[in-house]
Amino acid sequence: ALLLPAVQAAREAARQVQCCNHLKQLGLAALSHEEVQGYLPTGGWGAGWAGDPDHGFDPKKQPGSWIFNSLPYMEQQALHDLGLNNNQTGRSQTAATPLAVLHCPTRRSAIVYPHHYHGQAGLVNFGPVNNLIARADYAGSCGDVHQIVQYNTNPSSLAAGWGWSANYWAGLSNGNNSATGVIYLHSRLTLSQITDGTSNTYLMGEKYVDADHYFDGMTGCDDTSWNMGIDYDTVRWTDITLVSPTQDTPGYGAWHIFGSAHSNGFHMALCDGSVHMVNYTIDRETHRCLGNRKDGMTIDGKKF
Repeated sequence: ALLLPAVQAAREAARQVQCCNHLKQLGLAALSHEEVQGYLPTGGWGAGWAGDPDHGFDPKKQPGSWIFNSLPYMEQQALHDLGLNNNQTGRSQTAATPLAVLHCPTRRSAIVYPHHYHGQAGLVNFGPVNNLIARADYAGSCGDVHQIVQYNTNPSSLAAGWGWSANYWAGLSNGNNSATGVIYLHSRLTLSQITDGTSNTYLMGEKYVDADHYFDGMTGCDDTSWNMGIDYDTVRWTDITLVSPTQDTPGYGAWHIFGSAHSNGFHMALCDGSVHMVNYTIDRETHRCLGNRKDGMTIDGKKF
């Protein structure tokens, strides 16, 4: 009885080291993507669209998530390429492939989970395998202004997506988007566009999940695959009009925020590749500023 708390604490400390290392790998993969492609991995086209290896990395062509676009930069080229040559079965297999690097071991294991898509539209270019899908415990930082994911604005086909206006794409390429983070709808962001500095800006981090629904997919922010385009499953916000980041809580649904299963805080990767444990009591304004790449605000390191 006396030893048990110490053993549990040691195990949790080891799990937190693993979780931190997973985010480190994801952050370095995103930065390698930026070095090779010239921009950070795009957030994708929107809910319902899976990563498609036939269409490269450019957000004009590539509908899949930032995680999908990072695969070749974390030694997962073969998984990335399963859907080549318009192979929908391959795209579905990618979506149903669990990866340990996408999971916090304190929360759950890297296995497949039931798929319960809560979107307003169906899946467009992939489907679950035997109604099972692989998930992720990490989300890209979309900024400090919560943008409701608009399922009904998704293109209905690849041709429709490719047909968006030149002015629309030019605005995104120049960072002229209402999203203030670094991974967002159709994003194509360079490190030089992070004017607040890479060491003062969130890149990605642990996402909050209702502790009652780790395994059943019955919450709309954790119901589908890690390779799907921009969705509550793959991005989160630091908007201070929302609730603060918090520990996973049974029965408490918060689709938009960062958080974790850890009792002492949540891990966040910054755009310089570093990973930090952030306390749940972080000053809300500091948390907001860390989610905004371009607000010009000074970060007080003591409040981090």
